[in-house]
Amino acid sequence: MSNEPIHIIGGGLAGSEAAWQAAEAGATVIVHEMRGVKATDAHSTTDFAELVCSNSFRSDDHEQNAVGLLHEEMRRCGSLIMRAADEHKLPAGGALAVDRHGFSAAVTQAIENHPRITVVREELDGWPPEDWRHVIIATGPLTSPALADAILAKTGEDSLAFFDAIAPIIHYDSIDHDIAWKQSRYDKAGPGGTGADYLNLPMDRDQYYAFVEALKTAPLHEFKDWEKVPYFDGCLPIEVMAERGDETLRHGPMKPVGLTNPRNPTVKPYAIVQLRQDNALGSLWNMVGFQTKMRYGIQAEIFRMIPGLANAQFARLGGLHRNTFINSPKVLDRDMRLKADPRIRFAGQVTGVEGYVESAAVGLITGRLTAAEARSETMLLPPITTALGALIGHVTGGHIEAESYSGARSFQPMNVNFGLFPEVSVEKPEGVKRWRGPEKTMAKRRAITSRALEDLKAWQ
Repeated sequence: MSNEPIHIIGGGLAGSEAAWQAAEAGATVIVHEMRGVKATDAHSTTDFAELVCSNSFRSDDHEQNAVGLLHEEMRRCGSLIMRAADEHKLPAGGALAVDRHGFSAAVTQAIENHPRITVVREELDGWPPEDWRHVIIATGPLTSPALADAILAKTGEDSLAFFDAIAPIIHYDSIDHDIAWKQSRYDKAGPGGTGADYLNLPMDRDQYYAFVEALKTAPLHEFKDWEKVPYFDGCLPIEVMAERGDETLRHGPMKPVGLTNPRNPTVKPYAIVQLRQDNALGSLWNMVGFQTKMRYGIQAEIFRMIPGLANAQFARLGGLHRNTFINSPKVLDRDMRLKADPRIRFAGQVTGVEGYVESAAVGLITGRLTAAEARSETMLLPPITTALGALIGHVTGGHIEAESYSGARSFQPMNVNFGLFPEVSVEKPEGVKRWRGPEKTMAKRRAITSRALEDLKAWQ
């Protein structure tokens, strides 16, 4: 093992997990955390891995839920975050909820007491010094302005996306394909396209106006003062567009031009909602132009008013919020290293994942990768059939690029979900003629999770 330490910037869930994994692998680790010297607008303590929002790690069902599978994989990898969560869990049905203060205190104690980890309370006011040979930046969505500016300059990106619009993403197999049809506007193929690259959902006049009225009366998320979001005309929430006039959406993301419904070619739809493929597997599709700040509870209800989405299952609901994340597929290599400066790895939310556990999971992998590198060894990434591998696959390239002419940025933060996994074949039970609905879905999920844990075991 090299005597040169691994420097980890940020003591959130990702930074804490990365530090723990690297130290457990034998590396010397220095964690640089600015809280204690400089506060943020969201944190209230100086503890590591402080939970600033919910105290829930979401479902703990590792057979039927992707985040539950991620929990289990991380437990089997000796995760500090999962150990602390299990030690401080609270009753929450099938979810894993924690006593937030007990959880953070346990993580802090483990980090501060580890013999190979040193904690330095300081703000990094620029790019990591050149003599730091192994660095993990795990600063999360509240990256300090000085470091954010340094990242911006180093990556050459136009923006670090401090305010990002997020459109809902839907599981492909939950869309009614007896209603939807595939076609690009004016049959334009575009780069790498076929001319049938979008799923189109038609609305008649009554359906459209009912939808617009629902948008105008929907409850919205309220933001803290420091999270106030500036709206840009090219990136307006759909409910804001609806407020500007009943016809606005028909001349925006729901315009019905350049498309013909093959099931009813003589009738022109009054409005059309388009879905665009969102991941390389084709299992996830996003609602084009449907960024929103509607409350989560009402989003699914309103979007299911759209013909073809009555039974839609959402891998991610929409949002418009303050966030800091890099365009990871463009600026990172497959081992999470910054192409412009391979000394540097990134971990956590700044890489383009959402959720406590997802952030920690990326920290787990980057911690191990960097420790292996410090030993002059190469570590294989977990297979994409595992939750850990699927998440890293999303971060490093499992998405579809936006059309170059649109100016849109295609890579968006994502929770772990089954849409990120490769398909698995499931045999129909004997004696069953038509196998549909919940039973088939549950069987597919069991097959995915069983395969994941077997492949994780082989990887370990």
